[in-house]
Amino acid sequence: MSKKYLAALLTLCVLPIVACRHPSEDNSPAPATGKDVVDTVTVHLAQIAGTLNLPARITAIPTNVVHIFPPLSGRVLALKLLPGQEVTKGQAIGSLQSNDAASARSDFEKAKIEAARSDLQLQRGKELLQHEVMAQKDFDDLKALNDADHAELERARQTLHNLGFDENDTSGNLPLRSPISGVVLDVGTAPGELQRSLDNANAIATIANIDSIWVMGDLYSSNVAAVRRGQPVEVRVNGYPNEVRTGIIDDISDAIDPTTLTLKVRVVLTNPGHKFKPQMFATISVVNIKRQAIVIPSTAVIRDGIKSYVFIATPDHKYARRDVELGETHENTVEVTHGLEEGELVVSTGAELLRQAGAQ
Repeated sequence: MSKKYLAALLTLCVLPIVACRHPSEDNSPAPATGKDVVDTVTVHLAQIAGTLNLPARITAIPTNVVHIFPPLSGRVLALKLLPGQEVTKGQAIGSLQSNDAASARSDFEKAKIEAARSDLQLQRGKELLQHEVMAQKDFDDLKALNDADHAELERARQTLHNLGFDENDTSGNLPLRSPISGVVLDVGTAPGELQRSLDNANAIATIANIDSIWVMGDLYSSNVAAVRRGQPVEVRVNGYPNEVRTGIIDDISDAIDPTTLTLKVRVVLTNPGHKFKPQMFATISVVNIKRQAIVIPSTAVIRDGIKSYVFIATPDHKYARRDVELGETHENTVEVTHGLEEGELVVSTGAELLRQAGAQ
């Protein structure tokens, strides 16, 4: 076989192998193109104003939440409220049938009788004392007994008032009233159920005043430095996407929640019309956060599936591919979190042409 024929055969075998190489596997610099086609920019750190969005939930202010427990043991006769219902302070929400309530009213009636009889004895004692028929010592004893009877009457009257009874009412059933105005968050009993005042685990009802509410956001430890007390925020509540409420960060918790591994950020908002309900989802946006980041033009980035890369100008006037990790995208720029160093030259115009040239 001639030497010329052997050389031609080897050339034909090598060409298909070279043609099958994928451009992503080629780390050699791409050939330089004309300056009128490719432009570069110097990579540098820039200060940008960003927004930190914190997932949040609406909660009632704890000091405005009341759990209603029965003051006495008894059976629930009626319950006139449902979860989500609005109630006013002093409104009757049900009644309780209790032997203890009947005993309290009986004690009050007995105390009234004893006080009235003591008043009559004291009045007769005064007349006898004026006619010198009764000794002063005996009259003083009558006066002391009268004072004791009236003290017992006042105690029985106060007990009735504390239980919610009207002293002129003859009913033996204990009325249940709402101690505050607000919305019913939960109902823990039903008519006919027996309630025990001392060892009852569940409240009859839970009522919250939601004229003002808390918005509790989750702050991850990586963002702690960007948030502080008194910082202005915007709050958006799911269900009202076009309504933006402004406020300030009222408090940041000192302990990490063991469940979510976050710090709790608190924002206090007024709630006219009770539009925002407890447990609604919301977003707290901390605006105008200043930070340093590498920012390059969006045209410099080539996206290939889940990967992204740029072309870097090399000292020998060629261009090399560099894989990068991206951060937030802005109007005409994109942040690079990993892959570029300050001072490097990155292709801002013509990156697509370099990609196509490398693929040929």
